[in-house]
Amino acid sequence: MHIVLQLIPKKYLIGGTLILLGLSGLLIMSTIVAITGEFEKDSQQSEVTEIEVGGIGVGTANVSPEVMKYQPLLEKYAQKHGLDASYVPIMMALMMQESGGRGNDPMQSSESFCGSVGCISSPELSVDKGVLHFKSVLEKAHYDLKLCLQSYNFGGGFINYVMKNGGKYTPELAISFSQSQYQKVKHTGNYHCVRPEMVPYQACYGDAKYVDAVLKYYTGTITADGKPAAPASGGSGGKSGVKVIDAGKTLIGKTRYVFGGGRSQSDINAGRFDCSSFVRWAFEQVGMNVGPMSGVTTDTLKTQGQAINPKDMKPGDVVFFDTYKIDGHVGIYVGNNQFLGCQGKTGVAIASMEKGTYFGERFNGRVKRF
Repeated sequence: MHIVLQLIPKKYLIGGTLILLGLSGLLIMSTIVAITGEFEKDSQQSEVTEIEVGGIGVGTANVSPEVMKYQPLLEKYAQKHGLDASYVPIMMALMMQESGGRGNDPMQSSESFCGSVGCISSPELSVDKGVLHFKSVLEKAHYDLKLCLQSYNFGGGFINYVMKNGGKYTPELAISFSQSQYQKVKHTGNYHCVRPEMVPYQACYGDAKYVDAVLKYYTGTITADGKPAAPASGGSGGKSGVKVIDAGKTLIGKTRYVFGGGRSQSDINAGRFDCSSFVRWAFEQVGMNVGPMSGVTTDTLKTQGQAINPKDMKPGDVVFFDTYKIDGHVGIYVGNNQFLGCQGKTGVAIASMEKGTYFGERFNGRVKRF
């Protein structure tokens, strides 16, 4: 081989070396582009809209009934641990990805709680410790919500890794961290790629695309810093609250209550509504989308907006009542212990929430500001 190299003129050796280096560079660049392109494709399909300012905003969890039933517990422990209620839909989406709401540890919080899988056998304890862990990770991630979500899957080491590499979550950092960690543990034989598309990159530690997996169950807005903020102009309880009441009042005396009504344009044209479809319609009139026409329910409405103490209610806030079920009825607060809603005997009308009245006795204290 040495003799062969001596026979080849130096200019050809140098040229050949440069060509090989160029081809290697192209191969590396194409790999990076492939990875980046994969994530750009996924982000284009995501229902999450990133905005620059204004907090996490109004969000909806698109989850199963099994997960939906945990919403009251998530709200309870968010309040207990001092976590803003606007994160509840995100945590519901996380639970959907983790367990679908099934099993005794729906938040999969055993490992963060006691260091081993399977030590939690109470769903309520799972939610309690899961919310506490979520808050802890969120704070360590400096409210970078995507970093928080990915760290819920990878562990706290990912936060340190990101802080040393730019300080902000990126899909590429998730892949490179998964690659580096996998090299340390692959000899155990206990780790396998959960996603086939990660096999070529040997990114088989955890789920490098966990953020996308969670956010596919969430529709709403998040910010670059992930911090929640009070709605602009007081949200539905400010000027827009008066507008939504005025819009809703235009239907007084022109509708009739039909359970399941208001979920098609023909129903709306005919004045057929139920309580949740009426609330959705009223907010739509002032430019606020609080859910799809065909799928709105009291349960989807209660996942949205900012939780408000009943003592701080303002006109335009959305109020809930326990009737045939928990949060079985919903309306729009108009002030003076009255609300505007679509009721069984009256259609759209203003009703009393005073103590001793039907709805006064059934108001459950849940108030949301859209």
